[in-house]
Amino acid sequence: MLRRSKKNVVLAVLLLVGGFYFINRSDFLTTGPRKLVEPPPQELTWEAERLVSKDSWVEQGDFLALNVSYQLLAGAPTPKQRYLSVGISSIKRQKGSYLLPTLQSLFSQSSPEERSSMVVVLLLADFDVSWRVSTVKEIRAEFHSELDQGQLLVLHVSQDWYPPLTGLKRNYNDAPDRVSFRSKQNLDYSFLMHYSAGLGRYYIQLEDDISSAKNFLSTIKRRVEEQEGKATTWAMLEFSNLGFIGKLYKSAHLPLLARFLFLFYQEMPCDWLMSHFRTLLTQKEQILFKPSLFQHMGTFSSFQGMYNKLKDKDFEESLYNNPPAEVFTDMSTYQKNFPRLAWEAGEGIFWARSPVKGNHLTVVFMQPVVVTGIFIETGSGGKDLLESAQVEVGCEVVSTDLQEKTCKEFQSLGMVETGRFEMQEVDKKLNSASSCLKIQVTAGQKDWVIIKKIRVLLKSSSGVSVSS
Repeated sequence: MLRRSKKNVVLAVLLLVGGFYFINRSDFLTTGPRKLVEPPPQELTWEAERLVSKDSWVEQGDFLALNVSYQLLAGAPTPKQRYLSVGISSIKRQKGSYLLPTLQSLFSQSSPEERSSMVVVLLLADFDVSWRVSTVKEIRAEFHSELDQGQLLVLHVSQDWYPPLTGLKRNYNDAPDRVSFRSKQNLDYSFLMHYSAGLGRYYIQLEDDISSAKNFLSTIKRRVEEQEGKATTWAMLEFSNLGFIGKLYKSAHLPLLARFLFLFYQEMPCDWLMSHFRTLLTQKEQILFKPSLFQHMGTFSSFQGMYNKLKDKDFEESLYNNPPAEVFTDMSTYQKNFPRLAWEAGEGIFWARSPVKGNHLTVVFMQPVVVTGIFIETGSGGKDLLESAQVEVGCEVVSTDLQEKTCKEFQSLGMVETGRFEMQEVDKKLNSASSCLKIQVTAGQKDWVIIKKIRVLLKSSSGVSVSS
């Protein structure tokens, strides 16, 4: 009897401790979950060592341990730190997949020098083994060179390392499956950032259904240098206005951000959490650069295959460098919003007071060019649109009485409608190369006018339209 009572007491204590373990979820952060004995699938057995820098105070002293083990499914990690690590998390979608086109866009839109300065870290975060195996097979077939050169790493984290994903808090009255989806996404990003912390000086978060602008890395470098030259503190730079796409961080902040997402994984979506994190690191205002470097191209969401038509209106696939030109206008310019800003690449605009009939903005090319496409956008947020104007091209440059330049003859191409003008195959309407592009106001308006961008496509020597 005595032995049996002792046995019952021990069993009761074990049950109590076990129940407390599942109730108190915070021990996942400090000690990590217990590993299951079940071995990983044969196709996915290579365990990866984290190349994480120990520069962060939380890493140096294990003050806030984040225990997780990674499986390296493909790629060859190198100890060399790159300029940029690009983080992507991907799961199995019910309708189609955009992952391979996303990777193709990142590499094809980068020069060899840019590719050698970055590493794309892809976390296959789905627990479906067959999907992971087939996806890795496709990636190996299409990106073997990038894998061999350490420009692409493919990882997986076993479900054993995830805290509970069901029975979570419903702070915004979302459906339980929606809460589980967004909470797991926070954990995916946490693990992804935790691994990437030592791989590059900077880290940018993307999604698995985006297309990228040409030479995006060089643009990021230039923007970072500009920002570092300012006296203000920054924690996050944004190169897209959508969700968690195009958010750039200093790698030194990743250990903190990874733990932040882990600690509050069930509280709110990741894009809300990252805004709070930015504020905590004393960056009060959003720093968003235009044009956007990344565009959402997916039609169906990764959550239950729901239709998703989100597009970034500020994205430009080719960061246009219009041909060298001088820009003239007789409209009254507001402050320093000069007319050339609508012509040059970047986020500048031309802003003028109320135009009158006969006012113009004229672009005079340094050399005659064969124009194949023209795009003009005016206004901002539905205001300050150019209401009535026609677009013309001209030839034979002449000087004016005001010591400016224009063309001797012009040919009308069409009218600006609802503040926009777009035309392709312009060269088929013209008999010669063009020396000028003019926007001619045909009726005055009380509202001021913003000319946001003027873009032209030119015919190359091979006959293909290109951005200059």
